[in-house]
Amino acid sequence: DLRELLQASWMMTAVFWIGWAMGETVATVLFALVAFFTLREFITLSPTRRGDHRSLILAFFVVLPVQFWLVASRHFDLFTVFIPVYVFLALPVTSALADDPQRFLERTAKLQWGIMVCVYGMSHVPALLLLSFPGWNGRQAFLVFFVVLVVQTCMVAQHLAARRFSRRPVAPNVSSSFNWISWAIGVLAGGLVGGVLSAMTPFKPGQALGMALIACVAGSLGHLVMKALKRDRGVTNWGGQARSVTGATGLLDRVDALCFAAPIFFHSVRWYFNL
Repeated sequence: DLRELLQASWMMTAVFWIGWAMGETVATVLFALVAFFTLREFITLSPTRRGDHRSLILAFFVVLPVQFWLVASRHFDLFTVFIPVYVFLALPVTSALADDPQRFLERTAKLQWGIMVCVYGMSHVPALLLLSFPGWNGRQAFLVFFVVLVVQTCMVAQHLAARRFSRRPVAPNVSSSFNWISWAIGVLAGGLVGGVLSAMTPFKPGQALGMALIACVAGSLGHLVMKALKRDRGVTNWGGQARSVTGATGLLDRVDALCFAAPIFFHSVRWYFNL
């Protein structure tokens, strides 16, 4: 587990450096590909019916590219509501027109969850590249590095603390290792790293600490939510028992915390700094 966490950290760091070196457009495309493969993993392990095929085509080949196009074109107000409002209403209509009411609510909710986590959440990572701080233009890529590093630090520290401080798990049927002591240690570790890295961000040390804590809380609790979804599906990781469709042991396992942390971090930064 620790090895996979460290591999995930290196993978996301590599994506950051590629995006920083090759520009905002390339970075947006890279994260769009990550969103595509994570959504594919999510849907692969969830039962679908013939009536879902139209909605799946809509999700993969319309919703996903439009969402990332809205990010790349800086339509902030529209990209933040496109999926939660328009897609939320459009997908059930598409499924209903397929004339298959069996387990309709469950199937629709499953697809909406997948799009929200894998597409909507991931799209906020490249959106950080487009935030414009006065006197800080051209360095937005370091915000991506910042949020990735603090979230992954939180997850690694939480994992190590859970092994060191054995406590009764908060939700044993969801996670046998999640307890409040290890969670607090992980969040604090990520927050402190964020405070130390304030010089590479537009934040003052106190602001960097606060934003890092927000990202760590959202990411760590989001990871717990994704564990609950895996238990519901009866799998230990999103890649299944063998290698996943992406060639990894579960790409979604490696980025699920970031999918929850990125939108919370993005909107907190926009609200606090009035961007």
